[in-house]
Amino acid sequence: MAERINLNADIGEGFGLYAIGNDEAIMEIVRSVNVACGMHAGDPTVMHEAVLKAKARGVSVGAHPGFNDLWGFGRRRIDMSTADLEYLVAYQIGALAGIAAYGGLKVTHVKPHGALHNMAAVNDDYALAIGRGIKAVDRDLVYLALAGSAMERAAKTLGLPLAREAFIDRAYGDDGNLLSRKVAGAVITDPRVAAERCVQMVVTGEIVSASGRRLPTRFDSLGVHGDEATALAVARACRDALDAAGIAVVTLPEMLA
Repeated sequence: MAERINLNADIGEGFGLYAIGNDEAIMEIVRSVNVACGMHAGDPTVMHEAVLKAKARGVSVGAHPGFNDLWGFGRRRIDMSTADLEYLVAYQIGALAGIAAYGGLKVTHVKPHGALHNMAAVNDDYALAIGRGIKAVDRDLVYLALAGSAMERAAKTLGLPLAREAFIDRAYGDDGNLLSRKVAGAVITDPRVAAERCVQMVVTGEIVSASGRRLPTRFDSLGVHGDEATALAVARACRDALDAAGIAVVTLPEMLA
């Protein structure tokens, strides 16, 4: 049984006057955050506010790069050259690193967003392009990758620090990849179900697919999507369940130390 785990959430996904999710509240629950960097969501002011809130709560800050798709919130697939993708990722990491400097913070990790994440999970070329973008900016940044995915392989190939992630609010297929959001039940919105699942994952080291198949999986972090309407309730229920089970919730750097 694991004695500790990292909880992370995606934040800073508003834009201009439009707010998405309750960043301030969710940062009271998780210990690491992934900040949108202006392509699928976010802007300099939103990023700055997110970074300062994270600093005040001792939460580690990571970049959450996505496709340049504001209208689709980065959840539409885009085919692009691996060179263009590499530069797009480096561009976004650099933007957050600059904003984080205002708060005296260092970006600790990188987690791809949405369609980019899902494509890179199964596409080695995309996964490696993301990794090269990370490495070009800072070879000490942690590649936060879906456990067992092409992103995990890319981190190892490129010699990048690696953290493996599983999701508490998403259903899995038998192949270990996330079910498409188009599939009914792909997003877990019931806090009680999510909490039971969360503790079970940490205690057993297994993910149970939508069909009931048990998938032994090594992971360092559990993710929750901050833009979901039920995100706060799900995250709170999971954190309370982990605390009750005696499992410490720590920052990503602490988890990997």
